[in-house]
Amino acid sequence: MTGLHERHLAVSPDWMALYYRQPLELTHGEGRHVWDADGNRYLDFFGGILTTMTAHALPEVTKAVSEQAGRIIHTSTLYLNRPMVELAERIAALSGIPDARVFFTTSGTEANDAALLLATTHRGSNQILAMRNSYHGRSFSAVSITGNRSWSTTSLSPLQTLYVHGGVRSRGPYAELSDERFIEACVADLEDLLGHTRDAAALIAEPVQGVGGFTAPPDGLYAAFREVLDRHGILWISDEVQTGWGRTGDHFWGWQAHASSGPPDILTFAKGIGNGMSVGGVVARADVMNCLDANSISTFGGSPVTMAAGLANLSYLLEHDLQGNARRVGGLLIERLRAVGAGSPAVREVRGRGLMIGIELVKPGTDEADPEAAAAVLEAARAGGLLIGKGGGHNTSVLRIAPPLSLTVAEAEEGADILGEALHAAG
Repeated sequence: MTGLHERHLAVSPDWMALYYRQPLELTHGEGRHVWDADGNRYLDFFGGILTTMTAHALPEVTKAVSEQAGRIIHTSTLYLNRPMVELAERIAALSGIPDARVFFTTSGTEANDAALLLATTHRGSNQILAMRNSYHGRSFSAVSITGNRSWSTTSLSPLQTLYVHGGVRSRGPYAELSDERFIEACVADLEDLLGHTRDAAALIAEPVQGVGGFTAPPDGLYAAFREVLDRHGILWISDEVQTGWGRTGDHFWGWQAHASSGPPDILTFAKGIGNGMSVGGVVARADVMNCLDANSISTFGGSPVTMAAGLANLSYLLEHDLQGNARRVGGLLIERLRAVGAGSPAVREVRGRGLMIGIELVKPGTDEADPEAAAAVLEAARAGGLLIGKGGGHNTSVLRIAPPLSLTVAEAEEGADILGEALHAAG
């Protein structure tokens, strides 16, 4: 155990997890690579939990941060803030939500918390519909709507939460159905649920479940849900903390895979937009955003420095068509990983879209999740020079792969090769 690790354990909560038997201290990064305190170089396929979206040490972002910090670092939302207004204008236009208003926070948790406040106030109800296997953050309200037991730390809640089928395609009672029948069954379940409840405020859903192991329903599920929700006046919150900004390749936002229903009433975002800076936020149509009848500000949300980073990062993303790169390079990577997985009896499924890919591991010859194998592959990949993540609703048995969106073809092939070797070495 290193001295820094010992010091960490002495002052940190027991529940604050670290990856690896010998935890890493990452000291610097460039492009899609990072280095640890011992000088080892790694290809980064996790990007600080999908947060380093464009590249490590992206010059355009570091320059914007440095220049803004040299002028003024902090003001709060009590003062006009040009970078905040400019980024809000761009996000409102990109969101697809008509007459959109934007409120900035410092994290995805805080963004989802604000969305829940808006929805429950607007509807006069504390009842929330959420998806099974979901994850929405670590605040008291966000934990209380999280449908993934590994991350739901308390049963106490300010909200009444009801969980809906549909977020996990390949497990559960409807797994064997065709996509069309799967959607029909989930809609019927939602209709039945609403027949036994009072008026709910909102359905909150990740278009692709992140912590849950990069699972997703068939395209069109949330459009079908939306028809039901609209009849009941229930709002739809799309949690785009992990799926936003083009990561899925096919779409800029995850909700667009269900676009026949139009945009959500509320959209939350965070992670990648700041490229490592603390940026989150909520977009909602004006009547929803303006429903609060008391004062509210954000001390750190919309900070001039983080907004400057977000503007520079978003500009780089759009000017270099990183969504298109995620589609092209992600498509190649997932095919390579499926070929790798076909040769391993431990791989149950390789799934995902764009640069958001999950590899689910099971005990060979069974359908039983194998978290020990996932931990072993994580270690073996690190030994081979690759950093990945893990998650999943079945005891963290899913390897999560989400590199910066500027990943090159050569880097995708290198990472797939290392993962193939790691799977072989681990079992």
